[in-house]
Amino acid sequence: MPEASSGPDAPAARGGTSVADSGRPLWCDGRFVTFWAAQSVSELGDRVSEIALPFVAVGLGASATEVALLTALIWLPNLLALLVGSWVDRRPRKRPLLVGADLARALVVLTVPAAALVGGLTLAQLFAVAVLLGTWSMLFRSAWQPFFVALVRREQYVEANGLLSATRSGSFVVGPALGGGLVQLLTAPVALVVDGLSFLLSAVLLRRVRVTERAPAPATGGEPLRARLAEGLRLVVRHPILRPALCCVSWVNFFTIMTSALLVVFASRDLGLPAGVIGVALGVGAGGGLFGALLAGRVARWIGTGRTIALGAVVFTVPLAALPLAHGSDLAKAAVLAGVEAASAFGVMLFDVNLNAVTAAAIPDAVRARVQGAFTSVNYGARPLGAAAGGVLAGLVGLGPTLVVAGLGGALGALWLVGTPLLALRSVDDVEDPDGGGSPGS
Repeated sequence: MPEASSGPDAPAARGGTSVADSGRPLWCDGRFVTFWAAQSVSELGDRVSEIALPFVAVGLGASATEVALLTALIWLPNLLALLVGSWVDRRPRKRPLLVGADLARALVVLTVPAAALVGGLTLAQLFAVAVLLGTWSMLFRSAWQPFFVALVRREQYVEANGLLSATRSGSFVVGPALGGGLVQLLTAPVALVVDGLSFLLSAVLLRRVRVTERAPAPATGGEPLRARLAEGLRLVVRHPILRPALCCVSWVNFFTIMTSALLVVFASRDLGLPAGVIGVALGVGAGGGLFGALLAGRVARWIGTGRTIALGAVVFTVPLAALPLAHGSDLAKAAVLAGVEAASAFGVMLFDVNLNAVTAAAIPDAVRARVQGAFTSVNYGARPLGAAAGGVLAGLVGLGPTLVVAGLGGALGALWLVGTPLLALRSVDDVEDPDGGGSPGS
């Protein structure tokens, strides 16, 4: 994807000294590399826990519906993201929030292996861990983008998102195989130690990233809470790019979270695959995401940013409907699982890299956290609803048909982009700078 317009009025430049001020590529700048490393180790830990946590529940005798409920509880706190985003907007420094959230998440995750060690782990504790982990993760995400735009200049958003997405895709290659192996060798609760340690290392690295952050605007600080919340929602609803983006990604997330919530249960119980094989299959398939992250900008230059986002939404979701086709030997089943993961991961990177760059460019800097909170409240708020719906549907019609519904239903999310300015975008250059070029039309 082409670079966005540069200039002294780019959000990061207004917030202080950004990594781009040195004139070096992002991957050569020590501050960005440290930030990148923190994200990378945290993502790797997350991939391990995404395999291990459902296996912990399965080991405690949880049903498919209860495993789906566990996923729903992780995402449930995001319904409060708008409120938290408004509060984050008033904090002059976001780095302490990121570090604190990482430390809190480490403590929460490590209670699981600790309880298992003394034989006191219960499903109720696992549900409580899910809620607390989701709460601190939501705070982390609310503070992440304001810190990101203080660190990276506008013209390097796509480059930065490409690098971050590439390592995220890499974590999907290494993490599931590592997690599955640890579950098989050391048990699922012990595997969660890796995620806890990853949060601790992320906190240490983030403490070392020194950036002058943008102070809250005086008017923002004095406004009543209700007015700040309403402003965030109003901007998203009226914005010609953010509105269809939110509708599309929320729809997609509602359906795809059904697969995320039920995949381990389906692969272990319906397909009869051991944890190690599941992890390796998902890891091999995740190579498609790495490929997608590297090609996301190039595809956008070929067919346009908006069309790449729509294509990514379809390629991300439709392959999931093929999961019930897995039959035969363990190798054949694992091959289908890996192939579906590869195609879906490729699509999600086309979708995420470009959509993240567009939304980062479209949100006004002064209200970034509260607008991101409004976006997250709806977008991530759809996930617990989707996970719960998937659990109920699986109890009624079975895991296989539920996965088909998830894949085909999610693909319909691309229809939210039809006839909108977002679909017509050729590049991030076409997104009007809300801080330097006036407010976008409604």
